[in-house]
Amino acid sequence: MLAVADGNGSYGSSSSRMSNNINFNKNPDSSVSISKMDVIIPFTPDVPCDNNGQRMWWAFLASSMVTFFGGLFIILLWRTLKYLWTVCCHCNIKNKEAQKVNNPITIQADGTTKTGNEKEEAPASEVGWMTSVKDWAGVMISAQTLTGRVLVVLVFALSIGALGIYFIDSSDPIESCQNFYKDFTLQIDMAFNVFFLLYFGLRFIAANDKLWFWLEVNSVVDFFTVPPVFVSVYLNRSWLGLRFLRALRLIQFSEILQFLNILKTSNSIKLVNLCSIFISTWLTAAGFIHLVENSGDPWENFQNSQPLSYWECVYLLMVTMSTVGYGDVYARTTLGRLFMVFFILGGLAMFASYVPEIIELIGNRKKYGGSYSAVNGRKHIVVCGHITLESVSNFLKDFLHKDRDDVNVEIVFLHNISPNLELEALFKRHFTQVEFYQGSVLNPHDLARVKIESADACLILANKYCADPDAEDASNIMRVISIKNYHPKIRIITQMLQYHNKAHLLNIPSWNWKEGDDAICLAELKAGFIAQSCLAQGLSTMLANLFSMRSYIKIEEDTWQKYYLEGVANEMYTEYLSSAFVGLSFPTVCELCYVKLKLLLIAIEYKSEQRESSILINPGNHVKMQEGTLGFFIASDAKEVKRAFFYCKACHDDITDPKRIKKCGCKRTKMSVYKRMKLACCFDCGRSERDCSCMSGSVHSNMDSLQRAFPLSSVSVHDCSTSLRAFEDEHPSTLSPKKKQRNGGMRNSPNCSPKMMRHDPLLIPGNEQIESMDANVKRYDSTGMFHWCPSKEIEKVILTRSEASMTVLSGHVVVCIFGDVTSALVGLRNLVMPLRASNFHYHELKPIVFVGSLDYLRREWETLHNFPKVFILPGTPLSRADLRAVNINLCDMCVILSANQNNIDDASLQDKECILASLNIKSMQFDDSIGVLQANSQGFTPPGMDRSSPDNSPVHGLVRQASVTTGSNIPIITELVNDSNVQFLDQDDDDDPDTELYLTQPFACGTAFAVSVLDSLMSATYFNDNILTLIRTLVTGGATPELEALLAEENALRGGYSTPQTLANRDRCRVAQLALYDGPFADLGDGGCYGDLFCKALKTYNMLCFGIYRLRDAHLGAPSQCTKRYVITNPPYEFEMVPTDLIFCLMQFDHNAGQSRASLSHSSHSSHSSSKKSSSVHSIPATNRQNRSSKAREARDKQKKEMVYR
Repeated sequence: MLAVADGNGSYGSSSSRMSNNINFNKNPDSSVSISKMDVIIPFTPDVPCDNNGQRMWWAFLASSMVTFFGGLFIILLWRTLKYLWTVCCHCNIKNKEAQKVNNPITIQADGTTKTGNEKEEAPASEVGWMTSVKDWAGVMISAQTLTGRVLVVLVFALSIGALGIYFIDSSDPIESCQNFYKDFTLQIDMAFNVFFLLYFGLRFIAANDKLWFWLEVNSVVDFFTVPPVFVSVYLNRSWLGLRFLRALRLIQFSEILQFLNILKTSNSIKLVNLCSIFISTWLTAAGFIHLVENSGDPWENFQNSQPLSYWECVYLLMVTMSTVGYGDVYARTTLGRLFMVFFILGGLAMFASYVPEIIELIGNRKKYGGSYSAVNGRKHIVVCGHITLESVSNFLKDFLHKDRDDVNVEIVFLHNISPNLELEALFKRHFTQVEFYQGSVLNPHDLARVKIESADACLILANKYCADPDAEDASNIMRVISIKNYHPKIRIITQMLQYHNKAHLLNIPSWNWKEGDDAICLAELKAGFIAQSCLAQGLSTMLANLFSMRSYIKIEEDTWQKYYLEGVANEMYTEYLSSAFVGLSFPTVCELCYVKLKLLLIAIEYKSEQRESSILINPGNHVKMQEGTLGFFIASDAKEVKRAFFYCKACHDDITDPKRIKKCGCKRTKMSVYKRMKLACCFDCGRSERDCSCMSGSVHSNMDSLQRAFPLSSVSVHDCSTSLRAFEDEHPSTLSPKKKQRNGGMRNSPNCSPKMMRHDPLLIPGNEQIESMDANVKRYDSTGMFHWCPSKEIEKVILTRSEASMTVLSGHVVVCIFGDVTSALVGLRNLVMPLRASNFHYHELKPIVFVGSLDYLRREWETLHNFPKVFILPGTPLSRADLRAVNINLCDMCVILSANQNNIDDASLQDKECILASLNIKSMQFDDSIGVLQANSQGFTPPGMDRSSPDNSPVHGLVRQASVTTGSNIPIITELVNDSNVQFLDQDDDDDPDTELYLTQPFACGTAFAVSVLDSLMSATYFNDNILTLIRTLVTGGATPELEALLAEENALRGGYSTPQTLANRDRCRVAQLALYDGPFADLGDGGCYGDLFCKALKTYNMLCFGIYRLRDAHLGAPSQCTKRYVITNPPYEFEMVPTDLIFCLMQFDHNAGQSRASLSHSSHSSHSSSKKSSSVHSIPATNRQNRSSKAREARDKQKKEMVYR
């Protein structure tokens, strides 16, 4: 309570005085006599305050009111005078305009025109000093410049500082005597307000409308906070007054954060706006309540005041706005209660609207909206695109597989949609290696959040089940453009659905496949896998299992699943070969790795003198191993492959257990260690090893001695092909003079049959060279990788049902395609190209017959019209009449595809057409009137073994078969979209619907293929980009980046004349199946070891075996009517074989096979000349036939009658 004297009264020396409910001690010698309206204020003897204790709050308030209304009056007066002046001068302006119109235009002597008032208008174009000052002031306070931003931020910071000083002074009396020179807070507040005054002047000068500027909130705040400070210095008094208005500056908090580039999203700006308005209103209202409650009502002589701290007022305003109203604190003064009445109306509305919206914004704030923090010593990759539970689980299962070495890579997923509960749970299970952030790769801010510039790679997943593949590819291409635009050096691996869309990636300037950028085209690889299955059934399953990480599942029972799963555990790895292999030929190293190290080496990376690398698949004995050669192995885990790197002939030559091959203590030569360390250096500097400045002279001398010890042949590198030149003539030949003479005086492999000799086109004798290089005929495309013919009109290849029935079709490929004029293109060119690879001779090409809608095939024909032996039967694959017309019972393979799969929402019905067609074919019956099946259905006979003997001797590998009488024996491969639909293909299997695709019988047998198996290529390509190159080389028939660039230009293959360079491209390996029933390996097929077959095929024919295609019930021993086969990948050495096995192998290109010609009919095989019979018989001794037991012969004869072979 304020101490008030009623009339004249005296206060003794011991009396205590209170002002604003704050106790203080008065000097005992002083006494004060005041009137009724006078109040006692605290003072000390050393402060020259009024001895009467008179309050001066009105002086502070008056200074603010005079400043505000005085300035407002001046502005209004100026506007009034300006308006009157404008009205008065209005007539004069009209007169001037009329004079200007009537003023004649005079032509001066120099030809220029001049009006009468030109002199008056000239000064108008000059900028006055007032305008310059105004512009300067506008620049100073504008946030568009650095100076303006600094000034705005500084003003805001000082305003918050002044508000903080108010919070400190709020604990003192409302009015008190303060010495400016001794009060530190008053000095700071004075400095702040001087700066505010200067800033106010800048704002006033820059304002276009001075009236509205004067009425702005920030201006009102300055009026009621700046002048009282100067009054405080003059009167040596301090009045808390209206300084709480500085809290209104908080409204600008969002603008300040935007100036600092902290707030960038609309939600964050809105959230800060709502919070700043709510808090500033709350604190300002609390300051007013604190002022009036601690001062009291003036008309009540300030007697009804109550002691409330500022924070108690803050509490009071909150419980009032929330309508809780506990009643423990309330307003007593009339001014306070009147203010609360109006504040409740506005505060309650603000609380009811702002608080829920703030909570909603905070609740809807991106849970995954942070930024990635890179960990030192740990790489990270960014995965974006189609992020779903299925795609992420498949990716993580393969990427984080235990068979890989320790994967010290963190996976950062970026997607614009927050994950659902299942996907979120998956991320939590892998929280140590997986992080998710919500955003888009099209937004540079989001790319910065995931640290794309420091990422090891960026992987883009595609939606394989989308209805519009072109739109999906366009989305991924835009993602690539955005990422490359942000960081051109980032390595990108993206999935593409359509092959023709890959060309758009070449338009991106920073896209560089040499730096690791890869596009995994699902349509291209899917078609390539299926095409290879047409050449070697089951190969699609084997390759899919090789680049997918599968854990070994051990089965004790002697079933087909046991042998299949043992092969499934194998994957493809790369490792550098030990220096112990330097100088050895590829077959020698391959045999040593298989027998000694239990590893299967199938290819190497060869580096030319220009440091250009290419992958050579089973290159034969023409290539010698170099130091630091990278090998491609098939093994069960990465630790096993380390044996090839650790192998030392001195330490490990006598070791029989490959597990004991560890890193030995042998001191390697300086050359081998030093060169391995410098391989990357030489590659980076782009020079040959001899010219590289990174290598010392001693290393060069060691290399020279090594090359003298092991001379290397020159290799013609055609980008991932296996084209090789002949070995150096000066290399010492191990052939005896008799063998050399028998081989026509030409060099050959010591264990190679005459027909396995690999020729360089430049070394072919003259007649043969001229015959194979007809300058007037274009037989191959311009790259020499594919067979080519002039473009044909589609009408010339259309067969009617009667024409097809009269055509002797056998050994062909039937492609059943579902589609219409609106269907998305599946890219049939990718299916045809591997079947038209140039490493086949023309007579070896299988005719291809498409059965489907002519409207759809017309759309695909533009990409098919340059391939030979392609026919079309308009119809439907569900028509048995159409199928019988194309002799489907005599085909080598029936492919069932659909272009309508992704147009159906129900996943179970996506494959309905393919399933119905497959079941339709399997239920068909055929009469037994057809003759001999083509021998290729049994597998090929190795080069050097002629199959044209009239008596069909088993020596020559031609086996007569009973014709196919039931559709279940027709080799079929069906494309599926939904993995679970595989259960409907085979009615006799017991596969559970939840069984993984690779564990089902149709997939193990190679009769079903789903595009989902290609998901594993993303992680496989990241860990080793050579894996994708190897897979594409195997399945596409020789597609190269140069060919892709050509197709991007013309969308069609271009014919080219045969040259030595293009013909050299034919000399590359291809995949085939080797029959064990007859031929040179028949003795090993009857209970022999797979390892013996492997070594014999490698030494004799340079054929690299890598798997078995076995009858499903072969392990039972007894003959079975089931003709289904399954795949066994990389069997162990001691694996026992049966006569009905077909062996997957990589065979060399046979030049001599091109001298023979075969017609489309199977019967034409017997019409070949018998001139090559002698060489065939000579290659395989007759003792091989005599050594076979009669029991084995009887078993094979029985199998002949009962089974149909692939």
